[in-house]
Amino acid sequence: MNRRTFLRGAGASVALPMLDAMLPAFAASDSGQRTRLICIEEVHGLPGCTKWGSEQNLFAPATTGRDFVLVPDNTLKVLEPWRDSMTIISNTDVRMAEAAQPSEVGADHFRSAATFLTQAHPKQTQASDIHCGTSMDQLQAQKFGQQSLLPSLQLGIEPTDKGGGCGYNYSCAYTDSISWASPTEPLPMIRNPRTAFDMLFGAGGTEKERGMRRRMHASILDWVVADVAAMKGELGTADAGRIDHFLDSVREIERRIQLVEQRNSSGEERELPGAPPGVPDSFSEHMQLMYDLQVLAFQTDMTRVVSFKTGRDASNRSLPESGSDKGFHPSSHHGDKVEAIQEFNTICKYRMSQTAYFLQQLENTVDGESNLLDQSMIIWGSPMGDPNVHNHRRCPLVVLGGANGVHHGGAHVKAADGTPMANAMLTLLNRLGHEMESFGDSTGELTI
Repeated sequence: MNRRTFLRGAGASVALPMLDAMLPAFAASDSGQRTRLICIEEVHGLPGCTKWGSEQNLFAPATTGRDFVLVPDNTLKVLEPWRDSMTIISNTDVRMAEAAQPSEVGADHFRSAATFLTQAHPKQTQASDIHCGTSMDQLQAQKFGQQSLLPSLQLGIEPTDKGGGCGYNYSCAYTDSISWASPTEPLPMIRNPRTAFDMLFGAGGTEKERGMRRRMHASILDWVVADVAAMKGELGTADAGRIDHFLDSVREIERRIQLVEQRNSSGEERELPGAPPGVPDSFSEHMQLMYDLQVLAFQTDMTRVVSFKTGRDASNRSLPESGSDKGFHPSSHHGDKVEAIQEFNTICKYRMSQTAYFLQQLENTVDGESNLLDQSMIIWGSPMGDPNVHNHRRCPLVVLGGANGVHHGGAHVKAADGTPMANAMLTLLNRLGHEMESFGDSTGELTI
C-alpha cells in the first residue's frame, strides 16, 4: 500500500498511519529524512534564569554531564521520566533580541518571538519592509519537508490579531510568529484547533462542504465509512486493528473540538471573550488539543515539521489551573522577591506539565518499528532569560527525543559564558542532515 493512501469522502480526506502493508513501498519510495522536528517557544524566560533561581537550580542543575539532579522545584522536574532523551543546555545567549540602537530600548517583548528560531535581529519598522531571518524550522521544511503534504505546520495558543504596530515602532509580524520562510516572510500561526483539524482532515473538500459537515454535527469519519470498510477487508488483522485505534483517536479529538464549540456557543459568559468558538477557555484543554493534533499530523505523515508558540509576549492572561491567579506577564516581573519568583515558578511548572503530556503522547504512538518520540527532535526554549529585567542572557534551552538516533540525551551541557544559542541550533541543524557553517549569530558548533 502506498504511504499516501487516503480515505476520501465529500469534504473529507483522511490520511492513514503507518501500516505493515505500507512498509515495502515506504522503504522504496521514501528513503529521505523522516525525523520530525518540533520547535516550542516559551515566552518570558524561566524563574531558574534569575539570580536567586539559578542559585536554587530551578533550571540549570548544579552539575554538568550525566549525573545531574533535578531538584523538586526545578521547572523541568516533570520531564524527569524522559531524562534519558533530554539534553539540558544552559548559559547560552540570544543577543540578537537585544536592543541595537537607543530607539529599540525597552522593546524586548516585541522582538523576542521573531528572534527565537532565526537568531537574527528584527528590523525596527511598522511598514511592509519587515526583515529578520529564516527560522530553523523552515530550513528543515525547505530541505526535508517537501516530501509531506504540508511542508510545515505553525501553531499557537494566544491571539495574534492586534493589527498595526505592537509597540516601539515594531510590526506585529515580529510578535505574532516564530516561523520565517525567509527574512521577509513570517508565517501565520494557527490558534484554533478546528482550523488545524480541518487543515489535516478536511483538505478533500471545499469550505462550503466542511461547513455543512459541521452544521450537521457529523463526524468526518461518517463521510469515509465506505472507504474504511473496503480497505479493512484487504488488510491483515494487525493493520485492521491499527486502523480502528487510529480512527478512534481521530474521532475523540473531533468530539472534543465539537464539545468546545458547543460550550462556547451556548451564550454563557466566557473566560476568553472574543476567542473563536473552537478555542477552549482552559489553557490545559487548549494545549492538549494542539499537542494531540500534532501527534496525528506526524502519525499520518501529513507534516514532519511543527513550530508551536505557547504564549504571546506580555500576555496578562491568568492560569488558575496552575494554582496561581496572577497574570502571566505580571508574575514574570517578580522584582527579585523570593516569594514572587516562587509564584512565577508555580505557573511555569504548570505550563511545562503540558509538554510532559506531549512527550507521553509521542511515546505512546507507535510508528513502524519505534515510537514518535524516538523519531522526533523537540527543541523547547525561550529567547528571554530573566523576564524581570527583559534580558536575553543565560536563556533556557532543552532538546528532547531520539531524532532517529542522532540525539542522545541524559546530560546537562553548560556553555561557556557568552556562547550564542545559535551555536546549539547550528549543531542541531547539522545533526538533522544540514551542512551549514553558520546560523544566525553563531560562532561555531556547541558540543552536545
